[in-house]
Amino acid sequence: MLVHDYLIQMGGAERVVATMVKAFPGAPIYTSATDRAGLFPEFRDAEIHNTWLDRVPGAHRHFKKLFPLYPAAFASLRLPARRAVWISASTFAKCVRPPAGMTSFCYCHNPTRFLWDTDTYVNAEVRSGWVNRLLRVLLPVLRRVDRAAALRMDHLVANSENVRERIRRIYGRDATVIHPPVNVEAFAPTATHDGSYLIVARLIGYKNLDLAIRAFDGLDRNLRIIGEGTDRVRLESLAGRNVQFLGRVDEPTLRAELSRCRALIFPGEEDFGISPVEAQANGKPVIAFGRGGALETVIDGETGVFFGEPDLEALRAAIRRCESIPWDVHRIRDHAGQFSEAAFLAKMVSFMEARLGAPV
Repeated sequence: MLVHDYLIQMGGAERVVATMVKAFPGAPIYTSATDRAGLFPEFRDAEIHNTWLDRVPGAHRHFKKLFPLYPAAFASLRLPARRAVWISASTFAKCVRPPAGMTSFCYCHNPTRFLWDTDTYVNAEVRSGWVNRLLRVLLPVLRRVDRAAALRMDHLVANSENVRERIRRIYGRDATVIHPPVNVEAFAPTATHDGSYLIVARLIGYKNLDLAIRAFDGLDRNLRIIGEGTDRVRLESLAGRNVQFLGRVDEPTLRAELSRCRALIFPGEEDFGISPVEAQANGKPVIAFGRGGALETVIDGETGVFFGEPDLEALRAAIRRCESIPWDVHRIRDHAGQFSEAAFLAKMVSFMEARLGAPV
């Protein structure tokens, strides 16, 4: 069976769960709450069990404001007896209490960001003053709950070396690294472009998208941005006429935009980052901030370029460097292949079976 934080917003973590659903189509999913209107196709026919949090008025719209309730909601879940449970957690899904004798595998996308990187995350994303103050009052208690839940897991898997180091520092445990799956087969390498640049990201504060938008101010180049989020209005107010917001798009449109762009801009520090791998699967180089997960997915000078400081001139210099390199689109595409869904499942299943001593 599978456990996940919530099925309300569809992002990188939910794509990981969707890959597990495709591999194990009969596995039930246990989660805190589900917004069925926006689900990935893989979830629409799945057997989904929600906690009582799903019935709280306004939970789907204000799910982030309900953070104090998630530990209790997951602790209330009653999982049926099975040999193993696979838990996808970036917040409190790891607070679930598997029955005695059940082996737990926790795929940790990141130690709970708003608890352990509070200033960066909360100041960028939490606009409500009272929510910000409440979080800081509850921070010591929630950190103890989060750490205790991580320590109860039988096996921890990190989605990157970057996250593995955070797990070691915050939870005091080691983890096995298995990079998340990317549907690289859906993309074909394309050598042509229209000279424009692309960003694919949720429009939220810590993604550092304002840096890219300001860097293109005055540049004779176009930037298109795919994604939605709470920071869209502010970001649009910063944008010049050469920056276009496309909102949320479907998969064919995403592939078309990657095919026509010159390169992908990846301006923030991420745990892993799916969009750089998708761009490379399309044969397109990535211009990335040289920290976090990008260091594990991009090879400087071969599949993209890094900028070392989060400032305008560093990013503009990286854009100019990108334009000076004769990129080998097939080399870029081959590099992306190691992050395929098939590679993820082979590693994940092998890891679980080795610990269980039996087939999954």
